[in-house]
Amino acid sequence: MERHETATRKSSPPLKVYCLPDEKKQIQRQADAAGLSVAAYLRNVGLGYEIHGTLDYRCVEDMARINGDLGRMGGLLKLWLTNHERLTEFRQTDVRKLILGTLAKIDSNQDELRKIIKRVVTS
Repeated sequence: MERHETATRKSSPPLKVYCLPDEKKQIQRQADAAGLSVAAYLRNVGLGYEIHGTLDYRCVEDMARINGDLGRMGGLLKLWLTNHERLTEFRQTDVRKLILGTLAKIDSNQDELRKIIKRVVTS
C-alpha cells in the first residue's frame, strides 16, 4: 500500500532571496505594517495577493473614545433641553450661550475625529 504525503511549507525547500540591508529593512517594515511575517509577506506578494495593512489600534481606540464623548455630550444636551423645570432657572441668553458652547465642543471633537481618521487612512 502506497502512502501519499501532502506537501507542506515546512517540508518544501525554501526560496532564498538576496537583498541589501536597506531593502531588508524596507521589506521588514512593510511586512510589519501588514501584520505579517516577512516570509508570509513575500509569499503573498509573489503570488499576486493584495496586501492589506493592519489598522493602528491606538487610533481606533482614540476614535472610539471621541465617538463615546460625542454621544454622551449629545445625550446630556438632549436631557437638559427636555427638562423644562431646569430651563426656567436660567435666563434665555445664558441658555443660548450654553447650547452654542456645547455645540462648539461637539464640533471640536468631530474635527479631532476627522484628523485621526485621516491619519489612519493615509498611513
